[in-house]
Amino acid sequence: MTPVTQALIGRKIGMTQIFDEAGKVIPVTVIEAGPCSVVQVKTEENDGYSAIQLGFGDVTLKHVTKPLQGHFEKSGSAPKRTLREFKLEGVTAESGSIFKADVFAEGDMVDVSGISKGKGFAGTIKKNNHSRLKETHGTGPVARHAGSMGANSSPSRIFKGKKLPGHMGAEKVTVQNLKVVKVDAENNLIAVCGAIPGPNKGIVTIVNAVKKSAKTA
Repeated sequence: MTPVTQALIGRKIGMTQIFDEAGKVIPVTVIEAGPCSVVQVKTEENDGYSAIQLGFGDVTLKHVTKPLQGHFEKSGSAPKRTLREFKLEGVTAESGSIFKADVFAEGDMVDVSGISKGKGFAGTIKKNNHSRLKETHGTGPVARHAGSMGANSSPSRIFKGKKLPGHMGAEKVTVQNLKVVKVDAENNLIAVCGAIPGPNKGIVTIVNAVKKSAKTA
C-alpha cells in the first residue's frame, strides 16, 4: 500500500455542475464521504505494519457474520457494511474514532478508486480499441474479429498478453489528481471536479493525491 495522509470511504451519488466565482461551469461528481469509523488500528508490534481500518455504511447485526461481529465488538464500533484499510502516515487514531468529510478541504487534490461498470462479454474492437478489417472484396463475415493470432509453426502458441475478446469492466480503476471543488461537512458531501469510476451508489475510496502532476501542483 502507498502511504497517504488522508483517506475516506464514500458512495458515489452522481454528477452535476456548479459555477465558480467567475461564472465558469465546473462538472463535478458528488460523493457521500463518510462518516467512517476506525474499526482497527494495526501496529508494527502486533501486525508487522502500521495501518488503519475504516468502516462505512451501517448494517444490521443479523447481516454480519459471527467472526465480524466479534471484530466490531472488540473495536467498540457499530457494524459496518464496508471495510477498507489505509496506510496513513502521521495520523494517530483510536478504535471508535470518526473520520468525516472535513478531513479534506476545497482545493485539495485527491485520487478516487472504485469498481468500474461491468460491460459483460465484449469483442476486441469495443474492449481493446482495435480496428476492423475492410468490409469489401471477399473479407467475409470476420470484419470485427481479432485477426491473426501469430505465426503458425513457430512459436506455435499465442503470446501471453495478447489482447482478445472477453469480460470488460467490473475492475478496480483509480482516477488521479481530481480537485476537491466543494466540501459540505454538515451533510458529509464532497464534490470533485470530473468523473470517477463506477455506477451511482457505488463504493469508492478517496485519498490525497500521491502523484501530483505538474499541471495541478
